[in-house]
Amino acid sequence: MPAATPGTPSLLRAMNDRAALELLLTHGPLSRTRIGHLTGLSKPTASQLLARLEAAGLVVATGTDGGRPGPNAQLYALNARAAHVGGLDVTPDRVLAAVADLTGTVVGGFELPYAEGADAVGQVTEALAGALADAGLARSDLHRLVIATPGAFDPRSGRLRYASHLPGWHSPTLLDELAAALPLPVEYENDVNLAAVAEQRLGAARGHEDFVLLWNEEGLGAALVLGGRLHRGWTGGAGEVGFLPVPGHPLVRQVTRANTGGYQELAGAQVLPGLAAAAGVGTPAVPDAPHTAQVAAGAALLRRAAAAPEGPYLRFLQSYATALATGLASLVAVLDPEIVVLSGALITAGGEPLRALLEEELAELAPSRPRLVTGEVRERPVLRGALESALAATREEVFDTSR
Repeated sequence: MPAATPGTPSLLRAMNDRAALELLLTHGPLSRTRIGHLTGLSKPTASQLLARLEAAGLVVATGTDGGRPGPNAQLYALNARAAHVGGLDVTPDRVLAAVADLTGTVVGGFELPYAEGADAVGQVTEALAGALADAGLARSDLHRLVIATPGAFDPRSGRLRYASHLPGWHSPTLLDELAAALPLPVEYENDVNLAAVAEQRLGAARGHEDFVLLWNEEGLGAALVLGGRLHRGWTGGAGEVGFLPVPGHPLVRQVTRANTGGYQELAGAQVLPGLAAAAGVGTPAVPDAPHTAQVAAGAALLRRAAAAPEGPYLRFLQSYATALATGLASLVAVLDPEIVVLSGALITAGGEPLRALLEEELAELAPSRPRLVTGEVRERPVLRGALESALAATREEVFDTSR
C-alpha cells in the first residue's frame, strides 16, 4: 500500500486504528462505547474501526460487560495471536529462550545448558526450537527475535567484543551464519542493556529519561539511558564498567585479553567471600569455584546479611557498598543521571540495607546525588528485556495499518 500523505483519510484511519490498539493493549478488553469515549470517536466511526481491525485479524470479540444495567455490550480485545516474538538470553553456562504473544504474555520457554564444543548457531536454533515447541508454534509464526549476550557486536566488524568468556561466539562470520539459519528479523543486544529496557518499560525506570542501571551478577556492568534512549557507544562497549580502573585495586592491564578490570576485581562476585571473612562472618574465599557457584554463594551471604544488618553482617554490607560506590561514583560524575537502578542477583540480594548504605557512600564520593532504586523486574530481567525490545518493534509494524 502506498504511504499515506498527511491529512488524508487513510492517515487519519491509521492513526485512529493505532490509538485503539494501544488502548486495548493498555486496558484489556473494551466495549465499542468505551473505545469511542477514550478516542473521542463517534459510535459509527468506532464501529467501523473495530470492524476494520477485526477483519485484519488484530482485534477479536471476547465476551460482554455483564452486570451493568441495560443490554450487555460486546467487548473487544487485542488479538494476542496476531504476532509472536522470541527472546534469547545467552551466558557461558546456558541459553534461555522464550516466546511471547503480542500482548507480552510468555507462551513458551526453554533452557539449554551449555555443552562442550557447542557452536553459537546450534545453541540458538536448538533453544529457539524448544521454546517454540513449548508454545505450540512453528518458526514461521515468529515475527522477530532479540538475542542478548554479554559484551556487544561491533557495528563495524560484526564481531563480538568484551565477552571473551562466551564459548563459540567469536567467529568472524557468525552473524552471517545466524542470518542464514534464522530467516526472520534478528537483533543482538548487550544483556545489561536489555535489563534496562525491562526496567524502563515495566519496572523501576518507567517515566525516567536519564538513568543508569548498575548490574552485578556474572559480571559487573552498566546500562546508560540518555534522553530515553540506550547509549551504546562507538563500538557497542558503553557501560562495560567492569573494566574501569578504580582506587582500591591495582591497575589491570590488557583488560580485554584478561576479560576483567579494576572494578570487577574490586566488587565482582568473586570478592564477596573474602569481604565476608574480613568482616568476621567467617566464610572463607573460594577463588577457584565456578562463577555461577560464586554468584549463588555471594547472593546467599548478602541475603543473610540483609536479614540481620548488624555486627559482622553490617560490616560486610558496608564494605561491599564501598566497593560498589567506588566505581559507581565515576558514572554519576560523568553522566549525572536522575536515578540509578540497582539490578542483578548480587545487588538485589542485599535488599534495602545495601541500597541505603550504597546511597550513603555515593553521597560522599560523587558530586550529585541521584536517587538509588532497586530493580523491580526480578524474574529473568535480561530475557524479559529481550522480549520487550522485540515487542516494541513488532507492534510498530503490526499496529501501522497504513502499510
